[in-house]
Amino acid sequence: MGVASSSMTSYPIPKGSAGLTSKNPTESALEAPNRNQRAHCWEARDAFFKCLDESSIIDSVTNQDLAERQCGKEGVAFDENCASSWVQYFKKRRVMEHKRNETIEKLKAEGALPLPGGGSRAPSR
Repeated sequence: MGVASSSMTSYPIPKGSAGLTSKNPTESALEAPNRNQRAHCWEARDAFFKCLDESSIIDSVTNQDLAERQCGKEGVAFDENCASSWVQYFKKRRVMEHKRNETIEKLKAEGALPLPGGGSRAPSR
């Protein structure tokens, strides 16, 4: 098992022209996004999620029509500035975090106590 085979990670390049560094799409898809491209992606994600929050939309996949009506411009920018796998991941993560926070609040309301040390794992032996 060589170092190159296990540590080389390839990330998809954003679909927008800013992510293309070569005229050959195969070569471009194998290059990781640079710091500037990641920053543009995160800014577009944050703007889209802010619009969703203002519109009280948690799941933009399940409520796609409503999300497109309310936040279409931001959604297009998000799609253009981020790799499609990143868009899917961020959208799923948003829903998961919302559900997690709801569960935590429900448990607190029922009187659940936090674990000692704030962790959620069993102590090491």
